[in-house]
Amino acid sequence: MNYDLTHYPYASRRTATIARNGMVATSQPLASQAGLRVLQQGGNAIDAAIAAAACLTVVEPTSNGIGGDAFAILWYKGQMYGLNASGAAPSMLTLDAVRQRGYAGEMPASGWLPVTVPGAPGAWASLSERFGKLPFAQLLEPAIEYADGGYPVSPELSIKWERAHQVWKARCESSAEGVSGVYDEWFRVFAPNGRAPKPGEMWRSEGHALALREIAATKGESFYRGELAERIDRYARESGGLLRKEDLAAFQPEWVQPLSVNYRGYDVWELPPNGQGLVALMALNVLGGIPLGDKDSVETYHAQIESLKLAFADGLHYITDPARMSVSAEELLSQQYAAQRRSLIGAEALMPEPGELPKGGTVYLAAADGEGNMISFIQSNYNGFGSGVVVPGTGISLQNRGHSFSLDPAHANVLEPGKRPYHTIIPGFLTKDGEPIGPFGVMGAFMQPQGHLQVISNLIDYKLNPQAALDAPRWQWTKGKQVLVETEVPPAIAMGLQDRGHLIQVMADRKAFGCGQVIWREPSGVLIGGTEPRTDGCIASW
Repeated sequence: MNYDLTHYPYASRRTATIARNGMVATSQPLASQAGLRVLQQGGNAIDAAIAAAACLTVVEPTSNGIGGDAFAILWYKGQMYGLNASGAAPSMLTLDAVRQRGYAGEMPASGWLPVTVPGAPGAWASLSERFGKLPFAQLLEPAIEYADGGYPVSPELSIKWERAHQVWKARCESSAEGVSGVYDEWFRVFAPNGRAPKPGEMWRSEGHALALREIAATKGESFYRGELAERIDRYARESGGLLRKEDLAAFQPEWVQPLSVNYRGYDVWELPPNGQGLVALMALNVLGGIPLGDKDSVETYHAQIESLKLAFADGLHYITDPARMSVSAEELLSQQYAAQRRSLIGAEALMPEPGELPKGGTVYLAAADGEGNMISFIQSNYNGFGSGVVVPGTGISLQNRGHSFSLDPAHANVLEPGKRPYHTIIPGFLTKDGEPIGPFGVMGAFMQPQGHLQVISNLIDYKLNPQAALDAPRWQWTKGKQVLVETEVPPAIAMGLQDRGHLIQVMADRKAFGCGQVIWREPSGVLIGGTEPRTDGCIASW
């Protein structure tokens, strides 16, 4: 019988997943199972996260890849750590180089120009070296198996894949890069039959398997200072790219101290800039001083939206590579500043001016083991498949993170060689009274801090369990007074927000509202997990 695997006419309910020995929550069942497999082989939560992350580059290539960036917050043996594995602009990527290729208004979103140094393979290797229990090569075995032998494409993945295929077809017809053939490898790898794979159809990539084997055998060195680096460099020189093996060789992931604010008795942790986790913390700082009523009330939605808008106005103005920021994170997170911003909130919608917010593609995962170790991990190619540049024979789809650079010399996030851009992907973590509660995250470009704020409020203000906190209807602020709401948001609330000056648009496509995972650890050690109903989310546990 032929089923339509993308059509679900009736409401479905998930319940929270409960386990004790370990849990892995991702947007793809095969990746979750890869992490669980590693846990059951004797690995810890960090090993499981690496296995799941590597697997996601194969089983969800629409949102991340070997050529993307990664960030992590982890709790390991009673201590918290942060990892920033985002890469910088290549040394040859200057404002003049961009202008010479005909771009003046903003950085292009595709082709070689927005490609920055990928950090994901370095993140995997660094996490394994410092915290892993199992051999690094063993962690990448599931990903290699799926790349080599193939896997059946899941329903939501097939929808994203088809949309991306249409986008790249259009770009090839309209752009100089498309005419030059720089996207040819993308079509060869990701549309081998002249189209995106359908739900349940097998897809495999020998190139992914080759690259992952190289990374596994060399603990990531091949990507930055070996055979894979040589391949990337050679293809860039042949096809007009500015990324060089010297840029790759200079990369090192950075261990950082996570930042936190106290929100109604819980400490919410995010990574410091160049990521936008600071936006979530600033918004929570503002919202924390506002008494909230019923969850499903106009007043609650209004307070959340206005707090977020104020934080985003600051974030988009100030956040960039921390070495080039004009103000400190501590200044932006001070209670005095939060009170100043909170005082601007009234009954009517504010009009901040942060600019347009583009869409993105990211994967978020959370993992926990029976020993109390937990990790919040996120990696991304930025806009879906990224730049559209795929290194021949490797399956390495390079990110387009440089698209977020500004070409305005006066802007804090202006393009400079060796500079890391404003980054949208952010892992989150929750503690209380110095004890870990667990990892959380919501992927989706500029939706991410908005998702963090809403999920945290659901968990803390309204005591929703992790699954219910993710199931709850969401909103997304886009610019000015414009707010998207899901169809599940009660019409009375949408109309009430409209009366307060918000420009409300009801959006049926739930994918626009981000995809999250939550693991909550009870004092007894019992793990309670929630996974995203807006995608092919899955929790594997034991």
